[in-house]
Amino acid sequence: MTILKILMRQLLRRPATNCFPATHAPKSATAFLEAIQHRRVTANPPVPIPPGFRGKIAYDREKCIGCQLCIRVCPGKAIEFIPEEKKVKFFITRCCFCAQCADVCPVDAIAMSDEFLLADSDKHSPNLVVTE
Repeated sequence: MTILKILMRQLLRRPATNCFPATHAPKSATAFLEAIQHRRVTANPPVPIPPGFRGKIAYDREKCIGCQLCIRVCPGKAIEFIPEEKKVKFFITRCCFCAQCADVCPVDAIAMSDEFLLADSDKHSPNLVVTE
């Protein structure tokens, strides 16, 4: 009998999940993400982004000194060194968003942004590789 009460109570409550970051679900998520990139529409975060959120990596190429400490601590092997430029490249598809690279960077060239819409149909998309 208690299971039936719990079930009825849950059926009458509002959903616990957040809606997609748009007023109404778009017909195509890919088209919606492209429209956001071209600034034709804006995404509404389902909940306010909390302080310290670990989103897409932000990399300041000018500050980077090429020490490669970030490569050593990255558990996902998401960072690749470019020897001729003495800079690094981040592959977002391999990143686990642990922020260890940002913590270890001695010149604060790496930070975690609040960008959270990272979906893409191509895992080798330029949107998923951070070089600047």
